Amino acid sequence: DLQIISTDENQVFVAVQEWYQTDTYNLYQSDPQGVYYSILLENVRSTKQPEENVLIDILEVRGVKGVFLANQKIDGKVTTLITYNKGRDWDFLNPPDIDMNGKPTNCKPPDCYLHLHLRWADNPYVSGTVHTKDTAPGLIMGAGNLGSQLVEYKEEMYITSDCGNTWRQVFEEEHHILYLDHGGVIVAIKDTSIPLKILKFSIDEGQTWSTHNFTSTSVFVDGLLSEPGDETLVMTVFGHISYRSDWELVKVDFRPSFPRECTDDDYESWELTNLQGDRCIMGQQRSFRKRKISSWCIKGRSFTSALTSKVCECVNSDFLCDYGFERSAPLKSESSKCFADFWFNPEAPPEDCVLGQAYTSSTGYRKVVSNVCEGGVDLQQNLAQHMCPLIAPKGLQISIREESLAVKPGEDITFVVRQEQGDTLNTKYQVDLGDGFKAIYVNLTMTGEPIRHRYENPGIYRVSVKAENVAGHDESVVFVQVNSPLQALNLEVVPVIGRNQEVNLTAIILPKNPNLTVFYWWIGNNLQPLLTLESFLVTKFAETGDIRVTVQASCGSSMLQDSKVVHVFDHFHVLPLKFTKHLDTYNPDILDWREDIGRVVTRLLAKETNIPEETLMTVVKPGLPTTADLHVLLPANQPKRKRSITSDKRIAAIKQALNAHNISFFLRGGYWVLVTLADSGSDSQRIGGGSGYWAIVVLFVICLVAVGAIILYKKLPGRNVYAQMHNEKEQEMTSPVNHSEDTQNIIQG
Repeated sequence: DLQIISTDENQVFVAVQEWYQTDTYNLYQSDPQGVYYSILLENVRSTKQPEENVLIDILEVRGVKGVFLANQKIDGKVTTLITYNKGRDWDFLNPPDIDMNGKPTNCKPPDCYLHLHLRWADNPYVSGTVHTKDTAPGLIMGAGNLGSQLVEYKEEMYITSDCGNTWRQVFEEEHHILYLDHGGVIVAIKDTSIPLKILKFSIDEGQTWSTHNFTSTSVFVDGLLSEPGDETLVMTVFGHISYRSDWELVKVDFRPSFPRECTDDDYESWELTNLQGDRCIMGQQRSFRKRKISSWCIKGRSFTSALTSKVCECVNSDFLCDYGFERSAPLKSESSKCFADFWFNPEAPPEDCVLGQAYTSSTGYRKVVSNVCEGGVDLQQNLAQHMCPLIAPKGLQISIREESLAVKPGEDITFVVRQEQGDTLNTKYQVDLGDGFKAIYVNLTMTGEPIRHRYENPGIYRVSVKAENVAGHDESVVFVQVNSPLQALNLEVVPVIGRNQEVNLTAIILPKNPNLTVFYWWIGNNLQPLLTLESFLVTKFAETGDIRVTVQASCGSSMLQDSKVVHVFDHFHVLPLKFTKHLDTYNPDILDWREDIGRVVTRLLAKETNIPEETLMTVVKPGLPTTADLHVLLPANQPKRKRSITSDKRIAAIKQALNAHNISFFLRGGYWVLVTLADSGSDSQRIGGGSGYWAIVVLFVICLVAVGAIILYKKLPGRNVYAQMHNEKEQEMTSPVNHSEDTQNIIQG
């Protein structure tokens, strides 16, 4: 994750959460162009808020440029740090010697420091845990505690008027703060859930505090507002008397408390220093003025806090580590050297280095942005000059602007070539789009011109670009899938199968896209699919019952699904069937036709033999010659025990019906189809428990009286159906009306 912290003064501060961090971020600072970033502080604490908002514990102190506060979390301990030079040096906050009651704090570094909560307020009408203001430089008031680390439930109030050098405790509980008259009046109201009618205010930068009854009736305080203008002495407290009442607005005017406006004699100056006492900060000595404690006057609109500034000579602390370098002791204020990171080569030419031009290698230091020091130490001097060599191309990438590696035939596709490093002016780029198109480009990555193309035929195309110059070469490859969207998907599976027997699940797709389609198989209630590149899956069912099998076919951006139920039994009989060769002439080898033929045979057998239709199932097999299996299932109340085929009255009834030529039906065109038992000396198979397997081959002879049309078929996109209307199937199979001429014409067509 990346969070923008500040973009002031031509420089960017960002907090970056890296792969190994969970509740901390690393703080980085950019160069003046905002391109190259150097690390300033590691492991800055972060807090996740509702709606995935992230708060980083870092605060820019308003009023004095270059000053930041940050909370660092290491090994579970959170400590508060301050910097006066934009993150070049960080130090702990010095604790006060005495508390608000004048008693010793017994807090001595390095075991004890002051730590502050750096939270933003959820309510926009109250201050956060730390309050600063542009027109009150050096004045910081915040909630925190003394100790070795920050404690969440401790929110004592501390104040500093010299920008963090010395601190004083003012309250034992957290308060909402409001600055009036350029910080000349500090107003504080306790942060509590109970109603209040008292506020506190100070006119001497928190040295002493007075109380004021702003209302006669206690109110639940919702927020504090000041009138426009930094010089104002008028504020408003708004809240409610009860949770059912409307807002109450109370105006508090401090102007009558001050008899006059301040003059020059009412001010004194103070100089900004860091915790080491250095007066030269960010390359200059800065002094500010503030009202004397003994003066009781209004600063007014004409007040300016800045007094003087003097440019300093440059010293080591005015420089920080350049891009690719890190300091050996980033938390120490004393000077430390910058060393090149293991991944950085200071002598390497920049990425935009052009043959014939010169470049300078970094010494490892650069001046802090906005630092105005002059003369003195210059850690950037003695920069070595180098001539740009011819650099071999590196980091070559070819990508698709549409970000999709799967397109349809005839669809426009745009390739973009990028090169991270290396010479571009003297490099040739050989492009091969995989379908016979080849070209050589010059300045391809400099111009940024895309390569537009269109593939007409489905397939997988290997697209490559090779960049080459005298110094070396680099290559990038991308594979593009060109396929038509799926139009139809049918799952074919034997509807009845024995437990623990292998079954072949087959997915039929149109159009066929070999090697381009991925199949997802769900068996039963299993949420984890099986993936195959083949359009079939061989599996077994360990449990009996009705098992739903679902397949999804994914090809490019299109996806289809089909589902079937497989009936798994322990015991049933399978009677292999075959038909006369005349039926093969009119077999379109599609699922609908096979299912309808199977249903017709099953229905006729059940009606003739009085066998329940749900215990019979005729399955016509794919392919030619046309064959089928008749599944004779055990009744639902039938005990699961071994039985002989000769003792099964249902088998005898089926044989008798077929031998008596009692199974016949009309086909469209007026022709009778006769079903008979042709060969009773063969075997049928018994599926289930038991050691015996015996069979009787049953031959169904479907006689065609004359050559004519049996059934009409046509293919519709997305589904194979026959007949002009799907709901006319049954009528077409039983109608005695002669439509031979029309039918023959359609078949010929």
